Amino acid sequence: MGRKALAGIPKSAQRAVVLLALLAPVAVEAWAQDGTQNVVPAVASVSALDVATLPRDLSPWGMFRNADIVVQAVMVGLLFASLATWTVWLAKFLELGAARRAALAGLAVLGRVRTLAEAHAQLGEDGEPMAALVRTALDEMQASADSDAEHLKERIAWLLQRVEAAAGRRIGRGLGLIATVGATAPFVGLFGTVWGIMNSFIGISNAHTTNLAVVAPGIAEALLATALGLFAAIPAVVIYNAFARAIASYRAQVADAVALVMRLVSRDCERGALPLARAAE
Repeated sequence: MGRKALAGIPKSAQRAVVLLALLAPVAVEAWAQDGTQNVVPAVASVSALDVATLPRDLSPWGMFRNADIVVQAVMVGLLFASLATWTVWLAKFLELGAARRAALAGLAVLGRVRTLAEAHAQLGEDGEPMAALVRTALDEMQASADSDAEHLKERIAWLLQRVEAAAGRRIGRGLGLIATVGATAPFVGLFGTVWGIMNSFIGISNAHTTNLAVVAPGIAEALLATALGLFAAIPAVVIYNAFARAIASYRAQVADAVALVMRLVSRDCERGALPLARAAE
């Protein structure tokens, strides 16, 4: 403030005006600092409250521990389903490999022998379908040594069809479990996700906040159930399709063996020099 502006004012008043002008900036700065200090702790307290309510570990294991009990049960069930799928895969992989190798060896024997007795001598008494086919045909020939050849071949064909069907059922055991896991695991995981999201929305309503930092962890935990459902279902579907093709190939090999055994039966029936009972020895 200039001297001319203060010229008509008494000296005591001039001193008061100058003092107020000097103290005004200090007062304004102090008020601003005090207001800021009052606002910042309030914001910090809200942020601290939100952070305190969040799970600190957002890894898969941490989300599993913080999930609802129903979602946890869904996740554990899906993990067990995945473990069962891979266990069946290992068992069936070894079983199918051994069965297909034995089938190839049996087909080679049936293709080069001339009689059922010779085929039985080379295949032995094991439980493989090729040996079982030959043994079934020989047993029927021994039981029907005096029977008509056409009726004998018809009865043997029926019995061989039963052996073939039994081999197909035996090699297909376990595929039902894999098919069930592949078909239902995504829906089970979706159920866990829906349940978890419902609980997340309930928590949002109780907390009276739509802060993404509060909403996101619960939704992430719920989506983990869907991820585990896909983790169990995708390998199960792939494994089922691969085994279905392998089993179809194996059944075709058994069907070829049935045809070869019927060829040997027909040869033995037409061989008039040897009685059927002797050919079955």
